[in-house]
Amino acid sequence: MTRLQGPVAAFFATILASSGASAQPAAQPAPASETLEKMSSFQTTGVGDLPTIPQTGPKADAVRKNLSQIKLPPGFKIDLYALVPDARAIAVGPQGIVTFVGTRKSQVYAVTDRAKMGTAEEVKRFAPTLAMQVPNGVCFSKDGFLYIVERNRVLVFPAAEFFYEGGDVAVAEVVKQGDLIPKGEESFNHTARMCRIGPDDKLYISLGQPFNVPAPAKIDLYTKQGIGGIVRMSREGKEREVFATGVRNSVGMDFNPKDRVLWFTDNQVDGMGDNIPPGELNRAPQMGLNFGFPWYGGGKIRTTEYKDQTPPQNAVFPQIEMDAHAADLGMVFYSGDKFPAKYRGGIFSAQHGSWNRTTPVGARIMFTSLKDDGTADKTEVFAEGWLTGSGEYLGRPVDVAILRDGSLLVSDDFVGALYRITYEGR
Repeated sequence: MTRLQGPVAAFFATILASSGASAQPAAQPAPASETLEKMSSFQTTGVGDLPTIPQTGPKADAVRKNLSQIKLPPGFKIDLYALVPDARAIAVGPQGIVTFVGTRKSQVYAVTDRAKMGTAEEVKRFAPTLAMQVPNGVCFSKDGFLYIVERNRVLVFPAAEFFYEGGDVAVAEVVKQGDLIPKGEESFNHTARMCRIGPDDKLYISLGQPFNVPAPAKIDLYTKQGIGGIVRMSREGKEREVFATGVRNSVGMDFNPKDRVLWFTDNQVDGMGDNIPPGELNRAPQMGLNFGFPWYGGGKIRTTEYKDQTPPQNAVFPQIEMDAHAADLGMVFYSGDKFPAKYRGGIFSAQHGSWNRTTPVGARIMFTSLKDDGTADKTEVFAEGWLTGSGEYLGRPVDVAILRDGSLLVSDDFVGALYRITYEGR
């Protein structure tokens, strides 16, 4: 078992001391209202063996057949890694034991390739007795703590790679239900959070605002709370501060391991036309930057609602402007050594695909190279083919992640799958 150390260990010790619970096993499964308390106190909820998601059969065969249509650069290959219902954000365990996958529904899945053969042998729900709401955001600390960010709560699971086997896992609330954003601002829209542990060992969380363009009356509240922005806090949920504002709905971010700078994607305003405004790939080298929304709908395109208002003088524009409405989501810096030198240190990002464009666009993986000074160079299509010529989706990529063997994972919430991209060239 991983030994808990440092401030997070003290955090758990405080929770256990305040609970006054003795670790006696429960004879029957606990009611939903008691589950979190019991698991926080290392008590059992009485859940038995967990069912697994079948990984063979007609669906797996059909997915592999569709993947034969995906176009990649020479030497690259894509295959089905796992069938994972509603698969979205990906968190690869630092020990390389298990990968966790968030969803926009109520489940998180644990994916295991025990034999290291390049395909998952087992996929099952993680912490199934915990009631979750849109647990999209999943991310790991280097010392093995899994964070799950929901619509309005943040949970932490110590040693998740080792406790995932059964239904009972150690857990604590980093941010209690209803405290991530004001309850009156809870919405069904733009509530898929993304998280990362930064090089400063703090927890970064993107907070999409719920509107296409918010009313001016909302701006002060949203700026204060970091809604329509990125917030950061200690890993124990303290010292919260707004890191960035002027962000419409970011569902992808990562830190450049070379210079420790945060980058993030952003989805821009709908209803302005097929070709405007552009999607964004942004760079945030310091705290306190404003990225222009809602005065700008994407790039330097002004929104109709705020066209007569003076935008922030210091608004930061994107490093890269992506195709309008392609829905840029997850992103990751390639830190492996198995891809050609061209890709090392660059950014892979997923485009989910448009929903309201006359001619659909997106559903592909992009690659962005960087200049020597750490800024963006150019962007190109890396993998495509999930969107047919007739406008039909064969898949909708959501997130990208790097496995320890240097291969690239891609999640797809339309198909309900993870794909694995490898390089076999010379």
